[in-house]
Amino acid sequence: METILRPLIVVGGSVLLTLVIGWATDLLLRKADGRHPETPLWGLLRRARVPYQIVICAGLLRGSYVEAEVFPEHQTGVGRTLTLALIGSAAWLVVRIAAAVVETSYSRYAHAHAERDPARVRRVRTQVSLIMRVVTAIVGVVAVSSMLLTFPAMRAAGASLLASAGIIGIVAGVAAQSTLGNLFAGFQIAFGDMVRMGDTVVVDGEWGTVEEITLTYLTVRTWDERRITMPVSYFTSKPFENWSRGTPQMTGTVYWHLDHSAPMDPMRERLRDLLRECPAWDGRNYNLTVTDTTPTTMEVRALVTAKDADDIWTVRVAVREGMIRWLADEHPYALPRVSTAEAAPRPPRDGLPHARRSPGAGSRPSPEPSSRHFTERPAKSRSR
Repeated sequence: METILRPLIVVGGSVLLTLVIGWATDLLLRKADGRHPETPLWGLLRRARVPYQIVICAGLLRGSYVEAEVFPEHQTGVGRTLTLALIGSAAWLVVRIAAAVVETSYSRYAHAHAERDPARVRRVRTQVSLIMRVVTAIVGVVAVSSMLLTFPAMRAAGASLLASAGIIGIVAGVAAQSTLGNLFAGFQIAFGDMVRMGDTVVVDGEWGTVEEITLTYLTVRTWDERRITMPVSYFTSKPFENWSRGTPQMTGTVYWHLDHSAPMDPMRERLRDLLRECPAWDGRNYNLTVTDTTPTTMEVRALVTAKDADDIWTVRVAVREGMIRWLADEHPYALPRVSTAEAAPRPPRDGLPHARRSPGAGSRPSPEPSSRHFTERPAKSRSR
């Protein structure tokens, strides 16, 4: 009877004590979260309640399973399993706590500087994201190493592993050259302020917003909601456009190809009216000039401004559409036309009669030359 009750008491007591401690801790965190709504720390710490309870339960069972005499013939295996569970859950708990602390610090910083310096907020967000990935990787490596060291065979092989560490390091460095390059490029992007999460960039002719930055790759979300994944080494070895670098304000251009008779002064007044009706225009500047001409059209360029890349796109398309519609309704002659007039007659050559032109608009048919002309002209040319 004792052999049955003892395991039940030990295991059941450990599980029950774990549930009670977990419930009490969660209750305290909820009360703290309600008393301090200005900080998300307590709410984020509640995400760690699962690894927290696993740590408590694994620790209690690891310390009492010998007295419980649970599977005495497999005592070593049970003890090692509980140790592995304790190490894994402890690493999980450390990562959750670190994430809660870092996220809280970033939230406070972003709330204080979002309006004054949004570019710096995006920079800090990028750095925090990469730092958390590094911390997670370090904790994971330490946890796996600790798990492996629980096996006697791994401890015995430690000396030989250390002896061959130099050769293994050289081989691994050569084999993972590109991976290491991306890894160092990720640190360079994070702390070199080259590109940040939320920046508007143009890479390989694609316009989009930086959505995610890791230690090895970077994701750009395009305007049509596609995702382009690129190695971070691309941004350290090739040129790219960062429209969010410095101030987010931008100047955009709109081009029209119009007839030479297009009314420029009324077009400038219409551009001003279109911009006043467009909420995306920031009111800083606008301009309309003729930038080029061709034999049949002239190129008209409008300069408009906006507070960021998204608004400049809205202003450009609104101005382009509004101006074309206004010209079509009020000044249709200003739109480019295709000439359908007949070609001018070819000039006469010396010693030959004038070529007869075909009858058409603005021209009369030439009379048929008589044979006398063909006989006299050669004679004159010979006399000369």
